[in-house]
Amino acid sequence: MIDKIIRGIISLIGLLIGYGTVAGLKALEIISLSNKGWLSLVVYAGVSIIFGIIFFLLAPKMIKGGRKSIQFFESELQKVPAYEIALGSVGLIIGLIIAYLLSQPFYNLGIPYLGVIISIFLYAIFGYLGIKVPTRKKEDFSNTIGNLKKGSGKDKLKTNCKSCPKVLDTSVIIDGRIADICKTGFIEGPLVIPEFVLEELQHIADSSDALKRNRGRRGLDILNKIQKELDIEVIIHDKKFNDVKEVDTKLLKLTQLLKGKIITNDYNLNKVAEVQGIDVLNINELANAVKPVVLPGEEMVVQVIKDGKESGQGLAYLDDGTMIVVESGKKHIGETIDVLVTSVLQTSAGRMIFAKPKTMADRAV
Repeated sequence: MIDKIIRGIISLIGLLIGYGTVAGLKALEIISLSNKGWLSLVVYAGVSIIFGIIFFLLAPKMIKGGRKSIQFFESELQKVPAYEIALGSVGLIIGLIIAYLLSQPFYNLGIPYLGVIISIFLYAIFGYLGIKVPTRKKEDFSNTIGNLKKGSGKDKLKTNCKSCPKVLDTSVIIDGRIADICKTGFIEGPLVIPEFVLEELQHIADSSDALKRNRGRRGLDILNKIQKELDIEVIIHDKKFNDVKEVDTKLLKLTQLLKGKIITNDYNLNKVAEVQGIDVLNINELANAVKPVVLPGEEMVVQVIKDGKESGQGLAYLDDGTMIVVESGKKHIGETIDVLVTSVLQTSAGRMIFAKPKTMADRAV
């Protein structure tokens, strides 16, 4: 039904174009229809009907082409962030207003067609500049707006200076500890979650492998918890980076674009970000930093769980997951014993404590 209505409108446009063509040729004195009313009527009607029939026949192709054009523009617009579209629209309006004001004096000169030609030229130039200049200088506009906001009050100034965008990667979302850290208030927003990270999470959640599927669903649950339960600003960023395939590379590029920090617990991503001069907040490093300090000579009560790598060693664990290597602890597997800390090894993967049973230490004394 809609196609038929559109086809009728196109045919009507064809009739009007036919009529306008005859009127234009007559105005330019290319054809003469004066003092011949019936001939004029026939010419107008005939040309209009011919154009109407042509447009009626071409209407299906026009409709099909129009739909393809609309789909193309929609797909292209989806690649552009909404902020850039809004900025470009405002710039276009300002450019057209400037072009209108500049073109008015040329109409007053009285030179035929000069005003029209110069107007077209000015509208094209300033319309193009109105779109391009704001979108290419969007970061400068953002900084200017940010500076204006900072000047509105002392408290707001302090807040804006301290907080910057924190971009979350897939691993830290699946890990889940980020929600608890945000809940304590140690991380300020806004938290930025890229759309390509959401797509990766969805892909993991739809995996045929049960373990991957559970990890993906856990990540999506964590995001819902952060958005709905926590009082922190969350931004879903739609920047695509279609020229890059690797998600980690996209994360680094987006973090650089936003001039923010990346939150991760991925060791390799951490190192690459450091090489590129990008600030990183590593959840594992934070966890290691808040673990209780243990010094050689301190006594601890631990439960030996299993044997260690070396002969005779036993392994125990603290509540925070820190591994304790107990010398000659193999024979105490399954027992809760007092141990004496002999040394502490700090690595990038975490902290490792070496100890020996207190009874052995007492005998040595």
